[in-house]
Amino acid sequence: MFRFPSFFVSAALLAGCTLGAMAQQPASSSMMTATGPAQTITVNTTAQGQAFPHFWEDMFGSGRAHLVMRAQYQKDLTKVKKVTNFEYVRFHGILDDENGVYRVGKDGKPEYNWTYVDHIYDALLARGIKPYVEISFMPKALAAKPIQQAFWYKPYISPPASYAKWDALIEAFARHLIQRYGIDEVSTWYFEVWNEPNIGFWAGTPKQASYFELYDHTARALKAVSPRLRVGGPATAQAAWVGEMIAHATKDHVPLDFVSTHVYGDDSAANVFHSDRKIAPHQMVCAAVGRVHEEILHSARPHIPLIWSEFNASYANHQDITDSIYMGPWLANTIRECDGKVQMMSYWSFSDVFEEQGVKKTPFYGGFGLLAENGIPKPAYDAFALLHKLGHVRLMVKADDALVTRRADGTLVIAAWNMVEPGGTGPVKHIHFDLKGLGEHAEARIQRVDAHHGDTLAAWKAMGSPKYPTRKQIWELKKASKIGPPQVEEVTDGQLNVAVPPMGLAVMTVRATH
Repeated sequence: MFRFPSFFVSAALLAGCTLGAMAQQPASSSMMTATGPAQTITVNTTAQGQAFPHFWEDMFGSGRAHLVMRAQYQKDLTKVKKVTNFEYVRFHGILDDENGVYRVGKDGKPEYNWTYVDHIYDALLARGIKPYVEISFMPKALAAKPIQQAFWYKPYISPPASYAKWDALIEAFARHLIQRYGIDEVSTWYFEVWNEPNIGFWAGTPKQASYFELYDHTARALKAVSPRLRVGGPATAQAAWVGEMIAHATKDHVPLDFVSTHVYGDDSAANVFHSDRKIAPHQMVCAAVGRVHEEILHSARPHIPLIWSEFNASYANHQDITDSIYMGPWLANTIRECDGKVQMMSYWSFSDVFEEQGVKKTPFYGGFGLLAENGIPKPAYDAFALLHKLGHVRLMVKADDALVTRRADGTLVIAAWNMVEPGGTGPVKHIHFDLKGLGEHAEARIQRVDAHHGDTLAAWKAMGSPKYPTRKQIWELKKASKIGPPQVEEVTDGQLNVAVPPMGLAVMTVRATH
């Protein structure tokens, strides 16, 4: 979720990009001259472990609803689905005027039109994706005041002029979905009321009380159509209002099937924690998740599902963050720290088919997506693809730079990373894994995202940063995005060594051999 216009680009990263970063080369010790001391991570490979659901890749955000009908959006959706198998997508604006949902007829009565709604949801379902329905924004003809949000497409963010007409719209919307797709299907969706009402996306006053009024009407209207529909909120920015939301719903007996909120890596401690505590950008998201998780545990609904319906390393279009190899270690560490505290997280977003700030002027501008313009994979795309390989049992280790998992067939999948904040420097990290119980002989297949594997931002800069890449340049960038074949290493007596460069991510698949 973009919040204000900032197009900062790190001078340090600009200065450090070279043609060599385009090549797919094995990250051997000979390439990494600056090294740090080795660390040893001991793993009991036969331990029971704990369940490790892939909560970080169940859902993605995207550009607004209307964009779903674009060919490139659908291509990108298919491409990301292939490497993550994600189940839900969330976007703004299903009720926006550009979708033609609501108008007032000559007789003064509301008229509904579901044509584009059907096109949008049909396109998702045809690709094996379910809607996570964010109910937003306000149709102009229903808005109490003509107040618009600052996005390029200018959605209306006013409360409704008539809650009776809003209730009727929501009921008609829900009935249509059930009639078209069936209650057995629609009951597997989520309905989230609005987006970030605590900041600039809701014009009701006072904000919290007026949002609760909107939520109450919406939730009750949905449940009036079918009690099987799942509804929640408050979908706030900066991890706000979750405790208050639960207390309100409990006190007033309002349906609430899940709670949701958002935080980004560059949100401030002042906004999230209302303090001046120092929290590194790679720890902010899970620090907020942990706080909300504790709020829920101490609430009247300690078992209510928590859905983190937006997260990313930055909300402000920093090219040296969301377009860069930094996203590999950032994502891996976020998974490690948030595990067990949240039911589902939604990375914002899967594609740069996205127009909150207007039509893109360059393919690499710090956009949120895994795929840049023309479907060019960014390092974040490769990071998601590699981390999808992790098993569904986590083996606990004493390390803050590794995840060790096991698949049902006994294969180990290990992620290791070297976290360095953008603009910073650091040594190569050497990690020795002592895999106890693995057996005498095994094979490790190592794949990487780093300056020599999948760094399309560096490749684009090496071309001269073309604003409008030619078809040949697009082909070259897609080629540069490929991380190459796995590096194969023999593992004897469970001893595995890996070197990870700064901002690097390595994922190792380890199988016993006979």
